[in-house]
Amino acid sequence: MDIQSIRGGQIALLVTGIIICAVVPIAIWIIWLVKKKEKFTTILAGAATFILFAIILEKPIQNALIFPTMMGLPEHAASTFINARPVLWAFLLGLFPGVFEETGRFVAYKTVLRNRKNRETSISHGIGHGGIEQILVLLANGGLVTYLTYAVMINTGTFQIVIDQVMATAPDQVELLYEQVAQIASFSFANLGLYLVERLGFAFLYHVGASILVFYACKDKKKFWLYPFAILIHTVIDGMAGLNMAGVISLSDAALEAILVITSLLVFFGAYFLLYRKDVENMV
Repeated sequence: MDIQSIRGGQIALLVTGIIICAVVPIAIWIIWLVKKKEKFTTILAGAATFILFAIILEKPIQNALIFPTMMGLPEHAASTFINARPVLWAFLLGLFPGVFEETGRFVAYKTVLRNRKNRETSISHGIGHGGIEQILVLLANGGLVTYLTYAVMINTGTFQIVIDQVMATAPDQVELLYEQVAQIASFSFANLGLYLVERLGFAFLYHVGASILVFYACKDKKKFWLYPFAILIHTVIDGMAGLNMAGVISLSDAALEAILVITSLLVFFGAYFLLYRKDVENMV
């Protein structure tokens, strides 16, 4: 494949996206802490929840089961079975983050945050969880930092190093690598807008809403059902994206983002108005 140089406009957009996605979560943390006089350790607990349950626990298990070659492992019977069934593949793609991340919230509220019963704890944990995910996604494979790194390497003639490494360790991922290069070369203001809507409008607000749901599942035994409900919602949201990736459904990027953003807004505002706003027992 002939790889063309990346134009300065694309690089500028990538840099802009990185700055926005890194600054916004930190700004939200600061504003919330100053306004509500909350403890920063609650935000840290939310961030730690994501790192422990999503990155350290969930991803290696999920990859070993579904994407073994990404970990340098050979394909096995289970991965072959799953990858041959798009609906199952998409379901598991949603189930893993649903179970691990919502359980992470549950464990955090029952352990390190067990004595923090004020309603603000739920949002503090949520912005910590969603904020650190926002920042770390920038560094993930396929994130904007990766795209920027690839763009610089392409323009300096050193990208062949990446191609050679992928060919040697995970040859089945070469096609994905070239797809990423094509996305970088065509990266536009519209792409940046969709990315920001997804990360800030979908992911961040969803995590705050889910943190509120699980907080009240822990606080009130009668509302325990909110915990499995949060798992279900998370599974459906990520599973829908998986179905689109697998070609089971065919939605444009804009249509998929719109559905996900609307769902996330419903989760956030539903949790906020039906649970958070009605909790006046321990208002700060």
